[in-house]
Amino acid sequence: MSKSYSSKGSNAWNLFTYFNFSIAALMMAGGIWSLEASFSAKGYYAMAALMLVYSTASITKALRDKEESERIYNKLEDARTERLLAEARGDTDV
Repeated sequence: MSKSYSSKGSNAWNLFTYFNFSIAALMMAGGIWSLEASFSAKGYYAMAALMLVYSTASITKALRDKEESERIYNKLEDARTERLLAEARGDTDV
């Protein structure tokens, strides 16, 4: 049968990613704030940065959900195959 899934991320990795995101967001905000442009241009850049962050999170979630659904589907297919093979062998312990 298939192997069970185990999470590969540790608490240290999660902390590192949150720290990285915070630093990047602060740097982006500082860059937009110190930009010598009109208020509307700064607003445009800020909205684009927020949309980029949201889109990245959405893509990540969609990819993770797709992987999880395929993993569940594959587990169901493996179980059906095992059951079919057991029935073909004449096992009554199914």
